Amino acid sequence: MQHFLTLVLRGQDPKDNTVRGRLGVLGGVAGIIVNTLIFVMEITVGSIVNSVAVTADAFHNLTDVISSVITIFSFKLANKPADKEHPFGHGRAEYISALVVAMVIIVIGYEFIKTSIEKVIHPSPVIFNLVSLILVISAIPLKLLLASFNKKLGALIGSSTLEASSFDAFSDVLVLSVASLSIIMSAVTKIHIDGFFGIIVALFIMYSGFTIARKELNPLLGEAPDHTLVESICEGVLEAEYVSGVHDLIIHNYGPGKFMATIHAEVPCDVSILSIHESIDRAEKSLSEKLGIILVIHMDPLNNKDEVVKKARDVVQKVISDLPQAESIHDFRVVGDGRRKNLVFDVVANASVKSKKDEEKLVEVISERVKKENKHYFAVISVDRNYLD
Repeated sequence: MQHFLTLVLRGQDPKDNTVRGRLGVLGGVAGIIVNTLIFVMEITVGSIVNSVAVTADAFHNLTDVISSVITIFSFKLANKPADKEHPFGHGRAEYISALVVAMVIIVIGYEFIKTSIEKVIHPSPVIFNLVSLILVISAIPLKLLLASFNKKLGALIGSSTLEASSFDAFSDVLVLSVASLSIIMSAVTKIHIDGFFGIIVALFIMYSGFTIARKELNPLLGEAPDHTLVESICEGVLEAEYVSGVHDLIIHNYGPGKFMATIHAEVPCDVSILSIHESIDRAEKSLSEKLGIILVIHMDPLNNKDEVVKKARDVVQKVISDLPQAESIHDFRVVGDGRRKNLVFDVVANASVKSKKDEEKLVEVISERVKKENKHYFAVISVDRNYLD
């Protein structure tokens, strides 16, 4: 399988949008061929032996054919260049297409649950046929081959649509095994169990649909970004000249391989802004090219040498260390020339701080504790969130 993919790539970069699109179409075509063949085999067998379990899986494979068609369409649409209405491109079409396929799978499963229940209530015998059994069993290695192909291809190009198709194909292997067992049981027992097997098959179909839907909803709703990408961005920005710290990294997902990220970089306030800007600009360009993203870096000037600022920051750090709901502080500065000092900073709250009321309570606690440490300190706090958890 790996050798075949190597031949297909011929040294091309699988992350390149054009190459990625061609490989996605290849996965869709493979799905159409294999699932059409299995559908024809199973619908024929289901009719011959009168098995609702086999017929249910036949129509499940028909939905897989539709899924493959939608996969091809989604890759074509996702590769369309950005336009006036979609300035960040059409990459999310892959997530939407997989979601549509999941809905189709769920509906098919639901319909066959009703059909199977009807057969449990009003049973009819399954006719054993050796040739039919061989045909159903022969579909198992075909599904395993398709599942393995889509899994490797999906991992290679980072496609959740192909990975979902792979999961669906692997679940079909179990469904085919149950359908085969239904035909075998019809030869060794007089009990009408095909309707029960049909329910099992239909439940597997619905389960695969719900699993795919849940997986594809996450990026559409805004899931946490990949940890490796987060580390690469943070480490890359920290390597830039003058940068002493980073925070407020937010990554927007506009489709597989299409990300826009913003991050705040802490820089010294006593260095020429032109020098810092040059360093930041180089980091933006190099990391954008290296990681295949659009990266924007915001500069936060810090006064790290002033003893008054260092003393005040140490006080706040001490207060924060005793509060489990507060993770860290950033954008720290001291305002005021007299004895009274306004300590202005952002505090990063963890997931236990859920509501606006919780945020207000956290600010109140920190302010009181800071004032208790030094009566001339007045905390001016903004509550921030860690969007990477």
